[in-house]
Parts: sequence; structure tokens; C-alpha cells
Amino acid sequence: MIRAVALAMMLGVLVSGVAAHIITPGWRTAIAPLVGVRDRPVETAATAEAWPICTSMASVAPDADWAQLDPDFKAGKKALRAENWSGAIAAFELAALRDPTNADIQNYIGYAYRRMRQMGPAIGHYQKALLLNARHRSAHEHLGEAYLVLGEPAKAQQLLVALENLCLLPCEEYDDLKRAIAAYKTLAGH
Repeated sequence: MIRAVALAMMLGVLVSGVAAHIITPGWRTAIAPLVGVRDRPVETAATAEAWPICTSMASVAPDADWAQLDPDFKAGKKALRAENWSGAIAAFELAALRDPTNADIQNYIGYAYRRMRQMGPAIGHYQKALLLNARHRSAHEHLGEAYLVLGEPAKAQQLLVALENLCLLPCEEYDDLKRAIAAYKTLAGH
């Protein structure tokens, strides 16, 4: 009986912790002063890209706590912010060796290749990201932008439709790809 009560209490604590994490994402910052956790240094977000077709990589911002678990992933994100594309590829490739099913890593590698104007490898990594996670919005957006660079707006439009279905609420990836398609059509004279 005592074991059952103890088990129920532990399960209750676990469930309430998960609920607190899901319901209030800022709970860690709220309790940090209470438990003596020091603030982490804030890093600046990446600057806007120079390519007219490629408008953003908002997910470069260092907001994911899990990124801190892998030093190569962290180094890859840092290299992206510094626009060190080959350094980013090298770091993310090492991270991919340890986490081969991570769609974010494949998307970042594709992004770096695209910024180096190597569309073949970029598209391959975006497609791999979508194989790993068919709902990866950023990979849809970036693959669509890569198709625009290659002069294939019909494929980009298909990815925009896919994003429209994925984004139940307005989402940045849909808006970015829609703007890129409109810019492409303006530049192409359509």
C-alpha cells in the first residue's frame, strides 16, 4: 500500500512537471532566481540574408535548450550566425553522425549549401529533412526557395501549398516563401 501511494505521488509530480513545462514555457526563467540558476548570456540573432530570394533563417537564433547538449550542433549554429557556411556544414555533419534522424540538422546543412550556391547538395539535404519529418516547415520553405533559385517556380508553389496545409495558423515559413515567390515573379516579369 505504501509503495502504491509513493508511486502515485511520484507519477503526480512527473505529470505536473510536464504540464507546467507545456502550459507555461517561461517557467524556467520564473523559478531560476529561486533555485540559484545564473542567467545565460544572450546571443544576437542572425542578420538578414543578402540573397533576394532567401529571406530568413529565423531558427538560427539560439533558443533551443537541447542544442546545448551537442557541441557540434552548437558550433554549427554559431557558424551559421557568422555566415561561415563551410564551417557550419562541417560542424553539422559531425552532429549528424551522432543524430542521423534529426531533420533540423539536415535542414541547416541544406541551408549552408544553398548559401554557398551549391543547389544539388542543398536540395538533397532539404529532401532528407522532409523524409525524416514531413511536417518540417522550415525545410519546406528553404526547399521552395532553392527551387526558385533554379528557376522552378511550379515546384516552389507546390511547397507553398504544402506549407498552407501544415500551418493551421499563420506561420513565418509560409509568409516567407509566399514573398519569395512574389519577388521571383516580379523579377521574372510574370
